[in-house]
Amino acid sequence: MSAAPSCVDKVYGAMTGPQRVGQLFMGAVTASSPDRQKIQLMRQSHVGAVFLAGRSSAGTRATKALVDSLQAQADTVAGKRVSLLVSTDQEGGHVQVLSGPGFSAIPSALTQGSWSTSYLRSQAATWAEQLGAAGVNLNLAPVADVVPASVGRNNAPIGGYDREFGHTAATVTPHSNAFAAGMARSKVLATLKHFPGLGSVRGNTDTTANVVDSVTTRTSSSLDPFRSGIKAGAPFVMISSATYSRIDPKHQAAFSSTVIKDMLRKDFGFKGVVVSDDLGQAVAVKAVPPADRAVNFLSAGGDLVLTIEPNQIPVMAKAVQTRMAQNSAFRAQVDQSVHRVLAAKQREGLLSCG
Repeated sequence: MSAAPSCVDKVYGAMTGPQRVGQLFMGAVTASSPDRQKIQLMRQSHVGAVFLAGRSSAGTRATKALVDSLQAQADTVAGKRVSLLVSTDQEGGHVQVLSGPGFSAIPSALTQGSWSTSYLRSQAATWAEQLGAAGVNLNLAPVADVVPASVGRNNAPIGGYDREFGHTAATVTPHSNAFAAGMARSKVLATLKHFPGLGSVRGNTDTTANVVDSVTTRTSSSLDPFRSGIKAGAPFVMISSATYSRIDPKHQAAFSSTVIKDMLRKDFGFKGVVVSDDLGQAVAVKAVPPADRAVNFLSAGGDLVLTIEPNQIPVMAKAVQTRMAQNSAFRAQVDQSVHRVLAAKQREGLLSCG
């Protein structure tokens, strides 16, 4: 006898093609002033995840009202709502999207890295509880990047903002793990970022083209926080948009099957959801047409395309559907990605199969 279809298989089977593809996209909503037109656009593309962007000091109640209004517009499949993954950047220090009544002021990761891991775990559990109260179920944190002391603040994306837990893998690993464990304790999905690490670069991929890491190899100790976090069960990993000349000199990490399929999936055994760094406005990807950004990321083994610019989603989704129609290997891979996203939703209680 064959096993009864799983909840994920049931939902997947009842979805239309565009609904499936929509699960592979996460579009930004400005937390302080949501753009109704962009939200409507995402709804038309069946987008399955949203990212609360910018800075909002409105507090947990107002944020929850916004999230509830977004969830009310999520797709229904076979009469059941497939709820949205709702994410934000709640790292601490310079990078904390949500503040105001009900939210703690979170110190920088560099400060968090000076705490005991048990204290950090309990604090992170509290911060995750606050996110949950606001309707957020996915945090695009912790930063698992190791910024060497010799680079320090000259590392524009991480060190320049004290976003690292420390300057050695020995410090970052236990603290990154503690942060992720605290999130999990309060039922918020954590995301290790930015694989395979942004600690050794100078330029910030959000604002700079051609950011290259000429240091990191497939066996560098700076990968330890990722390896350890994945072993501990991290549900999401975010891929950097830098190029790693000693790993795959021809492709940015987000478009590299060496980085995603060979390193992350095979070497590290990661089975969860691979999310991109911003493929919408980031200067690092500006030279690549939006349609190609989505197709190339998914082809390389990615699962969830994050774009700060939701206006790009229709053209991206159409390109994915076109490639699926042309290429059976790509189609099979996309099917796997949709299953991964739906499985993450099911574990988070965002999928119901009565």
